[in-house]
Amino acid sequence: MSESPPTTPVCYRHPGRETYVRCTRCDRSICPDCMREASVGFQCPECVNEGRRSVRPARTAFGGGAAGRHGYVTKALIAINVLVMLLSVAADRNGDAIVGGSGFGGLLGGGTPLTEWGAVLGLARFPDGTIGGVADGEWYRLVTAMFLHFGVIHLLLNMWALWVLGRSLEANLGRARFLALYLISGLGGNVAAYLFTEPNRFAAGASTAVFGLFAALIVIERRMGRDISQVLPVLVINLVFTFTVPGISIPGHLGGLAIGGLMALVLAYAPRSRRTLVQVAGGAVIVAALLGLALIRTAVLLA
Repeated sequence: MSESPPTTPVCYRHPGRETYVRCTRCDRSICPDCMREASVGFQCPECVNEGRRSVRPARTAFGGGAAGRHGYVTKALIAINVLVMLLSVAADRNGDAIVGGSGFGGLLGGGTPLTEWGAVLGLARFPDGTIGGVADGEWYRLVTAMFLHFGVIHLLLNMWALWVLGRSLEANLGRARFLALYLISGLGGNVAAYLFTEPNRFAAGASTAVFGLFAALIVIERRMGRDISQVLPVLVINLVFTFTVPGISIPGHLGGLAIGGLMALVLAYAPRSRRTLVQVAGGAVIVAALLGLALIRTAVLLA
């Protein structure tokens, strides 16, 4: 009676490859191409994928995803602002889109067709005789204005601040919450500009959102028990510029600061048991209140 020769184990995914290594979870034979290093031994690709599905993704202290540490939203916002600036320069008719405006001793740029289209404007008559502004139904201006700038210096100052503040806040809050903070802060500053600026005066810039990030960083850092002594002097310097440099929208900056701080309080102090619900509801209430104030301003201008 003859004995059959012992069978050499082969990889379950590549039957032509002999191997003596087995997955530590399912005990199937795996070749070097299929080995995935684990805490003990090696696992096959299917077991690794199954393990990933069963493990809850890491969250930040405020409920956001850990992917925020990569700063993708901050980088995307900067890219959008730069792209819009390039479009604004390309649309310029007067040749002063980069410099030649009234702020910072003429270092800020002048208006372009794009800023005329998207900056905050209450109600005004344009040179061609048409009427425009938020009160005339152009509500989009309350959003688009936070992505428009008067010149490259204006853009660079805001993008530097966004780069410094945004990465830290996005890492702490997560991508979605940080984006909501940015947009609501910008909206708050633009609504404030609409409420307290002459209706025929343009206002634009990411600084409405950036000032909201300043306030949010203070709230978030204090919530986490960190020192904010390095942040406060920078904020004070920016406030001094706000009140002393001609051409800067004081209501826009202060409005963004106030709404950014309020939104940060919602994000930072929402109870853990209903954190996401409270954060979403709080943001919705803030947006509704801002739109209500804008409606009141519209009614006044049209009265």
